[in-house]
Amino acid sequence: MKTQIVNSKKAVMIGCGFVGSASVFALMQSGLFTEIALIDADKDKAEGEAMDISHGIPFASPMRIYAGDYDDVADAAIVIISAGAGQKPGETRIDLVNKNVAIFKSIIPEIAKRNFSGILLIVANPVDILTQVAIKLSGLPENRVIGSGTVLDSARLRYKLGEHLSVDSRSVHAFIIGEHGDSEVVAWSSANVSGVPLSEMCEMRGHYKHKENTEEIATEVKLMREDVNTDATVEGCPQTAVAFAAYLIEDHSAAKKVGEVVALGEHVRHGAVAVEMPLVVVGEETSAYLAELDDHTAGIAVLVLSRQLIALHGKTVVAVYADLRGYPDSAVVAFDSRVGA
Repeated sequence: MKTQIVNSKKAVMIGCGFVGSASVFALMQSGLFTEIALIDADKDKAEGEAMDISHGIPFASPMRIYAGDYDDVADAAIVIISAGAGQKPGETRIDLVNKNVAIFKSIIPEIAKRNFSGILLIVANPVDILTQVAIKLSGLPENRVIGSGTVLDSARLRYKLGEHLSVDSRSVHAFIIGEHGDSEVVAWSSANVSGVPLSEMCEMRGHYKHKENTEEIATEVKLMREDVNTDATVEGCPQTAVAFAAYLIEDHSAAKKVGEVVALGEHVRHGAVAVEMPLVVVGEETSAYLAELDDHTAGIAVLVLSRQLIALHGKTVVAVYADLRGYPDSAVVAFDSRVGA
């Protein structure tokens, strides 16, 4: 099949609910794209949202925002899927599995038919499972289907820590790894504020009950979706989508948690699972550079293991990751040292 030419300035949003529409608005303000197509099962909804958001273009960059169809995904640089049933009070993200898998079964095959050559970004919940579903249904390489993972959770954690310490949250460096959901884990050992270890910074600010405070903050972050008194996380999630688009399209190297599919082979009978780990998100130019480093990097396209994860779990995670990817330990360390994550 002939490779589709990608328009690096074109994005497609599938799903025009709260998160989808707000994400398109945020993308419009970012100026990353000159063309954004909206697709929704309700064509009138897509047209209305496209018209409303277009009215803000005079205050942003020149672009075209319109209601489209699945033919528009063919040359898009990035397709973002926010479509799915919303999480109701008392429901967990896992409770949405059956509903949203069914929705994805109607969406992903349509994308696959168009010889799509860009990046597929999943922001619907449960994002870890749906990322894996999207890979299976689309047939796309694993490095071109990315889940938003725990990026929003990590942003919430940084906000809460900034609030707790009375510091700018942009100076807080802390990650949540694992599932985007109830089993997520805070990587406390690597948390810092402008390079100062978290425990030291806490004591500098008069906080000495580290165990109690960290447990409380972790619980607050985990339950924050339920505490946000809106129908959806309309502001945080769109900002996450914009950040991903910037990293992927503009080729910024950045250590972020993204839902990467790790092939577990015989370790898990299901074959693969989507997990969130600190990784370096790179674009095409950086990927090509990495592929030239040595023979072991040839299989890497978009995601590379970062120093943050190695610092957190040491040689154990390097060995496990190397085994899963089929690389010797030395090759994984080489990725890390050369990328400078």
